Amino acid sequence: MRRLLLVLGITLAAVLPARADLTHRLSSSIQLDVNAASTRAIRVGNSYSISGSGVATSVTSGGSTTNNAVGGLGAATHGVNALTLSDATQVTSGNAFSFATSYTAGDTISTTAPTTGAVPAFGDITSTAAGTNTGLAGTILTSGAITLSPGAAGTAAIGQVISELTVR
Repeated sequence: MRRLLLVLGITLAAVLPARADLTHRLSSSIQLDVNAASTRAIRVGNSYSISGSGVATSVTSGGSTTNNAVGGLGAATHGVNALTLSDATQVTSGNAFSFATSYTAGDTISTTAPTTGAVPAFGDITSTAAGTNTGLAGTILTSGAITLSPGAAGTAAIGQVISELTVR
């Protein structure tokens, strides 16, 4: 009987092998960034608007008056348009009226390319100083512990540890 059980046990062990494919993957990384200095310059464009009620408008140019004209932007010189303003007169004296006009002169477009590092004299400029790596550091221990020191202004520190376990 013992021999039969022994033969049966060996047969079952040979027929049903253990399937335990196990993969363990570890990866770690630290990214340390120091920002560069930058400047963003956006040219302000030309704009003209007019609105109103209870008023009559006219434009006088070269000694001649044109009624029911609203003026506006003319030809551009180096990116800045010529402006013709309108005159407004209340239609009926004593009645309610409103009148508004708005003009924004655009930035002049330079006829020469700026030199490296120069900033054009545009109306919307944002500058950012370069970061300083003083104290910027990072470590990852074999235990997976992360230590990050972000440093001074204009720096960033990112650390990660990935542990992946796959069983098939």
